[in-house]
Amino acid sequence: MKLIVRTSDAPEAIGPYSQAVIHNGIVYCSGQIPLDPVTMEFVGDSIEDQTSQVMKNLGAVLKAAGTNFGSVLKCSIFLSDMNDFAKVNEIYAGYFPENPPARETVAVKTLPKNALVEISCIAAL
Repeated sequence: MKLIVRTSDAPEAIGPYSQAVIHNGIVYCSGQIPLDPVTMEFVGDSIEDQTSQVMKNLGAVLKAAGTNFGSVLKCSIFLSDMNDFAKVNEIYAGYFPENPPARETVAVKTLPKNALVEISCIAAL
């Protein structure tokens, strides 16, 4: 059985997907882009501002699911420009000061709404 996670503290899904799904004690969080959950507009033009908002959005979804960054098992980071890797990594690292999760980072041609970064994760309950 799967449980759908929904919170108004993170942006509404902009397509046919859920913010997160829980199954067998695992939370599968959809990718977050830097949208303000109230206005549904981008937060900031810089990679730093956008990454901070993405992590804030992920944190809200994790909280709604009943978990947090300390229980994240794996993240996937998608960048529109691999030259932003170091800046994203610096902000991301602040959320995982100990025992960071597994991860991959890839550069992609385009992200939804032309975001600079999108991050998804899988966490334990």
